[in-house]
Amino acid sequence: MMAKAWTRCSSCKEPIAHGASYYVCSVSTCNRKRTGMVFCTVSCWEAHLPLMRHKDAGAVEHRAPAEGEAEVSETGSRDAPSRRRVVAVESAPGGGDPSPGDAAFEVEDDDLPRDVLVVVSKLKKYIRARSGMNTSDHVTEVLSDHLRSLCDEAIRNAGRDGRRTVLDRDIPEPPRAPAASGVKTE
Repeated sequence: MMAKAWTRCSSCKEPIAHGASYYVCSVSTCNRKRTGMVFCTVSCWEAHLPLMRHKDAGAVEHRAPAEGEAEVSETGSRDAPSRRRVVAVESAPGGGDPSPGDAAFEVEDDDLPRDVLVVVSKLKKYIRARSGMNTSDHVTEVLSDHLRSLCDEAIRNAGRDGRRTVLDRDIPEPPRAPAASGVKTE
């Protein structure tokens, strides 16, 4: 009896065994977590090209994880539910649980989810409408990091006010562009 396969080929649906070589498309829309296209051979990868209409693509070889081994994603984190862990906690003033405003309230970054925090289609639609430009898939990662930073600041602001709810007033104001001076240069 054959051992359980790691996954199935996105093209021919044949099983891909643990530890076996497989191929992914070099185009980012094919290797997103939600799409997750994998191919058992280069010919299976080639079969998806007419359907996807890529302009410039390549097949990138990978090795499936061994049985029982957790798969490591591109960001270096394990594909398992992230767990929030409070570290270096001392008792809060008054003997209660620590709150986000307490210096002792720390969460290790490795344990936080690294999901995209923006609606990609709406972001791309806005940029296209505003400028007529296309948007790289890597922009969402950078914007998500900025949003995480803003959220961290908002959490600290709410904690300083003794609240356990982040409000709109806790979000830092965006920097304003300097106004034009009205002086024309030639």
